[in-house]
Amino acid sequence: MTDTAALRSLVRAVPADHPAFAGHFPGQPLLPGVSLLAEVLEAVLADAALAARVGPAPRLANAKFLAPVRPGAQLEIRLDGSGRGLRFEVRDLSMGARVAASGQFEAAV
Repeated sequence: MTDTAALRSLVRAVPADHPAFAGHFPGQPLLPGVSLLAEVLEAVLADAALAARVGPAPRLANAKFLAPVRPGAQLEIRLDGSGRGLRFEVRDLSMGARVAASGQFEAAV
């Protein structure tokens, strides 16, 4: 892996009208963990060097969901491919950059 694939950071907005908020949960909407992971994985697969780290069928090695993500959130997705697999951290910039989730993807064996 090259140094250019080691660290990445990008910001994504979670639209207030995201379809996942409709039923999760009425009156207290929050982004489901699977939708948050999908955002991370889309960011990884959009970058050729990072996608090569996890292969065509990435495996989720671990994930921690630490804070809810609400409608309209601005998320910073930090990706680190400097070690084994690909570590990620998602920070909610609309809530003081608190960590909403973290984990690691690996290449399926």
